[in-house]
Amino acid sequence: MLTKQDDRRAILMLEDGSVFHGMAAGAIGTVTGEICYNTGMTGYQEVFTDPSYFGQILLTTNAHIGNYGTMEEDDESDKVQIEGLICKNFTNKYSRQLANHPIETYFEKHNVVGIQKVDTRSIVKRIRDKGAMNVIISSEEFDVKSLASKLAKVPSMEGLELASKVSTPSTYFVGDPQATYKVAVIDFGVKRNILKCFTERDCYCKVFPAKTPINEVIDFDADGYFLSNGPGDPASMNYAIDGIKELLTYKKPTFGICLGHQLLALSVGIDTYKMHNGHRGINHPVKNVNTGTCEITTQNHGFGINHEAVVEAKDHVSITHINLNDETVEGIRLKDHPAFSVQYHPEAAPGPHDSRYLFDEFIDLMKKEKK
Repeated sequence: MLTKQDDRRAILMLEDGSVFHGMAAGAIGTVTGEICYNTGMTGYQEVFTDPSYFGQILLTTNAHIGNYGTMEEDDESDKVQIEGLICKNFTNKYSRQLANHPIETYFEKHNVVGIQKVDTRSIVKRIRDKGAMNVIISSEEFDVKSLASKLAKVPSMEGLELASKVSTPSTYFVGDPQATYKVAVIDFGVKRNILKCFTERDCYCKVFPAKTPINEVIDFDADGYFLSNGPGDPASMNYAIDGIKELLTYKKPTFGICLGHQLLALSVGIDTYKMHNGHRGINHPVKNVNTGTCEITTQNHGFGINHEAVVEAKDHVSITHINLNDETVEGIRLKDHPAFSVQYHPEAAPGPHDSRYLFDEFIDLMKKEKK
């Protein structure tokens, strides 16, 4: 017998003309965006609500999505950020007793459109071979020509400024006002667990909208500056690049993650580029160049910083971390400023926790500056 989640058809079309037929998952509708795949076997709710995924259609390689349900505590932001979901099996029966709702209810609440019962391996292979591309999912319209026409109008992720669309509309505070350290967080799409990692280390955070004038950030008189993760093309964010250049003149500890890493690089003359299909998952090996140790990391990015440009800037920038799969730059440190950044996510929730020490290094920088 067909269940509610299995009796509705849906269609997926890729920019290369490929068409896949499956069943609807979540709300009924039509969505478009750049396709990307995540190889993680857990943490799907954290991924769905990560603002860095804004504007993207997520494909999950794990065979079952929804098998441990959903709960509000796992959200990394106020809403689901992905444009849509592609998966093999959208599973409403869940095993976790603490869960509040099945995934179907969660998706309907957030009005998220998805497709299931498709050959996800075949789709991933196309992305790996041909690179990231735009896609359209529909569970209400099935005319291929009409869908192709709509898909053709979707802009490329390259050149898109999206951070200001997910950033907080107004400043807010997190943590104890009597905490030892004050951190100015520039929100390009910050995740809740990043803020939690700061407050757990005796920090009081003021979170600023992405386009806040830098003088307002300076007026907070923070002990350090944090440049958050977020979506879109970093090269399109001149307002942020110029602002970071100004922040660096104050010589205060500065820490960037993901998009913040790319923006820090751009602010010192290192260019970025659109990756073939990006890195997304929870098992990416990264080598710490300074210690020689390997970290298993969570990653989510479709842009990277130019390795050759970093080498050319060796007089004032050093590489601290390298991806062991493709040798892309995963971390840098400025030699003439107390500033560093990483491409991956040390705050990873639910894990791994190999890279949490980076928050401690930021605390140590602020401690040194305060003395």
